[in-house]
Amino acid sequence: MNKRRYSNRRRKNILRVFILLMTIIITVVMWRTIKIDVQVGELTLPKILQSEKSFADTSGEWNLILVNRNHYIPNNYQVELTELSNGKKVDSRIYPELQQMFNDARAEGLALFVREGYRTTEEQQKIMDEKINEYEKQGYSAKEAKKRAEKYVAIPDTSEHQLGLSVDINADTDKCSSEKVYQWLDENAYKYGFVKRYPEDKTDITGISNEPWHYRYVGTTVAKIMKEENLCLEEYLEKYK
Repeated sequence: MNKRRYSNRRRKNILRVFILLMTIIITVVMWRTIKIDVQVGELTLPKILQSEKSFADTSGEWNLILVNRNHYIPNNYQVELTELSNGKKVDSRIYPELQQMFNDARAEGLALFVREGYRTTEEQQKIMDEKINEYEKQGYSAKEAKKRAEKYVAIPDTSEHQLGLSVDINADTDKCSSEKVYQWLDENAYKYGFVKRYPEDKTDITGISNEPWHYRYVGTTVAKIMKEENLCLEEYLEKYK
């Protein structure tokens, strides 16, 4: 009788150990699967890319509309545009400060121009398609090429260019270097209400790699705070709104 009881207890203990081991194995497998799902090759996706998407809130201050990979531009969003001398367009409300910034930069001997302003959804999609095609030519699968492209190009309807509030500013390299233009903008753009939207040290938050040429209008008051406290737009809105 004692031997039978001992045998039963032993079976139960073995069963408990087996169940525990299976639980551990399943947990490890699930963790590894989740980890793989949030990676692009060897690059871990920023937290912002792991959240659910929604539409940008356009009911508040127009200059603080947050557009990123979680906040899509609503289909009914409209903007009044002003055309620049080179044919590029921007939201008419940012034009006076943009022009003043360029006037002051040129007065200091810099040669700069707006390479990109407002874009339509179709134009943004074309840029994305070209980037994906570039990676596919390098040997990446269609899925991998798309993931890599999205590290450098905004998904259509998540680009600030579609708001008309952002500009890509480049140097006329026949007259001055890009470094001088980027440095001047980094030091002075906030005075005119513009901020470097995608700084190198904020990639994990913005989801976009460093773009020293991309400036977003937020207004002089907000730009000053963001500059002084080293905040990107996501951080500013979380802290002050």
